[in-house]
Amino acid sequence: MANRHTVAVLGPGGTGGLLAALLSRSGHRVVCLAQEGTADTLRRTGITVRSAQFGDFTAPVEADTELREPVDTCLITVKHTALGAALTRIPPAALGDALLVPLLNGVEHPATLRARYRPDRVAPAVIRVESTRLAPGVIEHGSPFTEIDLAGDGVPHARLDALAAVLTTAGTTARVVGDETAALWAKMAFLAPFALLTTRYGLPLDETRTHHRDELRALVAETTAVSRACGAPADPAQALTRYDAFPPGAKSSMQRDAEAGRPLELDAIGGALLRAAERHRVPVPVTARLVRELRDAGH
Repeated sequence: MANRHTVAVLGPGGTGGLLAALLSRSGHRVVCLAQEGTADTLRRTGITVRSAQFGDFTAPVEADTELREPVDTCLITVKHTALGAALTRIPPAALGDALLVPLLNGVEHPATLRARYRPDRVAPAVIRVESTRLAPGVIEHGSPFTEIDLAGDGVPHARLDALAAVLTTAGTTARVVGDETAALWAKMAFLAPFALLTTRYGLPLDETRTHHRDELRALVAETTAVSRACGAPADPAQALTRYDAFPPGAKSSMQRDAEAGRPLELDAIGGALLRAAERHRVPVPVTARLVRELRDAGH
């Protein structure tokens, strides 16, 4: 096919597995980077997706424990808690001229990646999707949308446009946005109140937004204030409207991690928010208390 891309996917879990399967199905070469056992499974079985949006299908992928050749794009789709260990699977020399596209929660990871790889090839992205890995190579995609905002200060615009076209043709809704800071903070401003409150109280979003409405309002106000101080406008009323529109029973990924006994992205979300607030001297008492309570609970 014309414009066939080679895409590496570091961490073929809920998000990475879905994107890997969609890209493979649309004719691109996909190499998943994972632990040996997972890589063996993916080589044998491919990735099976169950999705209301995309249908049920199985797509073949290649798999390895580390990147051994240049690719066009490398998607980083691990959790923030696993980032340090996972990056050993991408030697800088093997990456070549590839775009490095982290789809991580939080706002601090681009600096980490730019210190290790070519700064003008790090293209932070934001994805809005609910997708879960049920087993190696088995992905359940629950949301009726898969939306990706691509950014990257200093990254050649033509490279971002080309990747957006590849992702859109594969079935996602992908677009290039001009302001990396605004994109990352827009996600953070929505995610932090949702993640911290649902995890702290162990309740789905519909119960959280009803029983803890005052705390939700306070968290949204604090997060919005920090976001604005960092140069990214945010609208608290719009955030509350989005929470109210979520279906009953919705849970944050942090809450799901807590229920499963997995490490939480508490530092990448709550910790990063507190550090930005301190830098800009923005008071965030409710955020600070919730982060402290979650840490005290062993998270």
